[in-house]
Amino acid sequence: MLPGLAEESADWGGRLEAAVAGLRVVRAESLGAAAEVIGAADAAYGVLPAELLERAERLRWLQAPQAGPAPEFYYPALVEHPVVVTNMRDTYTDHVAAHTLAMVLAMARGLPRYVRDQQTATWAPDWDPGSVLALGEASALVVGAGAVGAEVGRLLSEFGVAVTGVDARITQAPKGFVAMRPVDELDELLPTADIVVLTVPHTPATEGMIDAARLKLFKPTALFVNVGRGPTVRLDDLAESRLGGIALDVFETEPLPSAHPLWSRPDVLITPHVAGAGPHAAERRFAVLLENTRRFLAGDPLINQVDKAQRF
Repeated sequence: MLPGLAEESADWGGRLEAAVAGLRVVRAESLGAAAEVIGAADAAYGVLPAELLERAERLRWLQAPQAGPAPEFYYPALVEHPVVVTNMRDTYTDHVAAHTLAMVLAMARGLPRYVRDQQTATWAPDWDPGSVLALGEASALVVGAGAVGAEVGRLLSEFGVAVTGVDARITQAPKGFVAMRPVDELDELLPTADIVVLTVPHTPATEGMIDAARLKLFKPTALFVNVGRGPTVRLDDLAESRLGGIALDVFETEPLPSAHPLWSRPDVLITPHVAGAGPHAAERRFAVLLENTRRFLAGDPLINQVDKAQRF
């Protein structure tokens, strides 16, 4: 029984029942409706508030509808509960990686400046060699070498960038990386990087990991990109920093307040949390749900399991 399918997945219940013999799916249209059926549910898809968890007498699996749900998804009672939580990670890796590369390339070639000049019909070519970052001579630090980070590093390496990864769990260098380093070496690595890309999830350990102290360790010419989660970077500290370029798709506060100084900085490239946009997203999420449903009924290990205390 899978109560609580999201609106985008209105037909998923029927598709699951057709694909998996012996499965019964209940779509709960409201919190009240979910409360009536959750007690008999073995599994659920969606967000499970505390008042529903209290009624979930049989629940053994909860499939989160996102790769990185909001922090409040993992409230203390859910963390302590024996229910296994899985998420939707690696369903839009290619989209986020392509978006990241577009940001890096735009900054490396000074395109944000020329886009601004275009708005005022200003012809101002910059032939200063220092205005361009030669990627074949550059080094990058990819902080977070999971699915997205690994693909970002691979793409950067195709342009000749020497890519080093930093991760709390991953020790083996993904394709295209020259090395992997533990998180406790981040401070000594930051001053060496021409490009710093942040792809880490929002966890208790990563919240505010890029702050004023760490920003002072960056090269003054470094390019910084955040496509992971907004709360990992202190925006006010970033607004006061001086770097070669800043590209952000996620923000500590969303939407980014219209009066925030980052909007008007000429060295900042902003996109409104759209790095994951692209085709096939719903079908990819359904594929994860279908695979885990089959595994759940067969008693096999589920994919995309989450460490609830760490939120990833």
